[in-house]
Amino acid sequence: MDRESKAALVMAFLDGCSPADSVRLCRSAGSFVEAAAQAEDYFSSGSASQSGKYFQKHHNNRAEREDRAEQVLDWCRHNQVTCLNLLDPDYPPLLLELSVPPPLLFIRGDAQLLSMPQIAIVGSRNASPGGLGNARAFAAALAASGFVITSGLALGIDGAAHDGALQTGKTIAVLGTGLDVIYPRRHDDLYRRIVAQGGAVVSEFLPETPPFAGNFPRRNRIISGLSLGILVVEAALKSGSLITARYGLEQGREVFAIPGSIHSAFSKGTHQLLKQGATLVESAADIAEQLGGLLASMAPDVKTGQQPPTEAGQVLLEAMGFDPVDMDMLVQRTAMSVNTLTQELLLLELEGAIAVGQGIYQRLR
Repeated sequence: MDRESKAALVMAFLDGCSPADSVRLCRSAGSFVEAAAQAEDYFSSGSASQSGKYFQKHHNNRAEREDRAEQVLDWCRHNQVTCLNLLDPDYPPLLLELSVPPPLLFIRGDAQLLSMPQIAIVGSRNASPGGLGNARAFAAALAASGFVITSGLALGIDGAAHDGALQTGKTIAVLGTGLDVIYPRRHDDLYRRIVAQGGAVVSEFLPETPPFAGNFPRRNRIISGLSLGILVVEAALKSGSLITARYGLEQGREVFAIPGSIHSAFSKGTHQLLKQGATLVESAADIAEQLGGLLASMAPDVKTGQQPPTEAGQVLLEAMGFDPVDMDMLVQRTAMSVNTLTQELLLLELEGAIAVGQGIYQRLR
């Protein structure tokens, strides 16, 4: 598929040829190779005006664009980056459902994860401590149940979601920059951990693309497009997370939101989503129950039955015994923090090892 990817890159370097134009031409011609051959006549003849834009004639010739395309492919080979074009059989099937899917995806890490069942977790960059804790706990629990956690590598909720998922499973970071531009810089270590622990970092942007503001809505549509559902943990009324949620609704995805205090600015956006029909969730089990059936249909090799508890989970089960206990008793018996207990209890609940009701925990096996 390098031939098709190269042709898609040749079109990307054609002045005035937008990703939407590239996809439209590819679908019309049947391949990027044929589309690239027709692209110059298409733009010079004025046919591109149907897209509602005015285009300048390209200033770089075909040979120059082919050379630049080959340089990008060489960069991918030397940096262990997968370049997927729209026609590649490994292209994520959910993204194909979009009206204008990205013509190209650049992936560092496990490209197969992009076709696995995913849940997006997004929220405010300036998150509260409680919101960060919820993002980590929900991500860890959902990743342990077989979902891949997808987010945008931003500060706040995104970073907490990636971090939580890495504790129990896999995560995908979708960038608003080129793969070689880590933004924000303080997430350099998180970026490398995601790849090292079998996750993936993905972008539709060419290498060296900086963090332009207009890139992030495009990134958000990929986050929602890859995912079966979107969980908004915390969001102000003007949060970019609401853009992701709106894309999700337009794409027919499930949208979930965690309620918060009516006095908190961090909850205004999530409460707005709830008013608009998002599903209110109080635990990861709420999401897993609604979407869990899709795990078997999309990824039959993912084990969705009983899973062995983590080491901390096994300690917790032994401390719990078979009599009903509350959180205070578990803190006393295990000396674990409430945050750790909450996370492990979510995992055990999803695994079917315990039942929960009105703050009381009951061991089942």
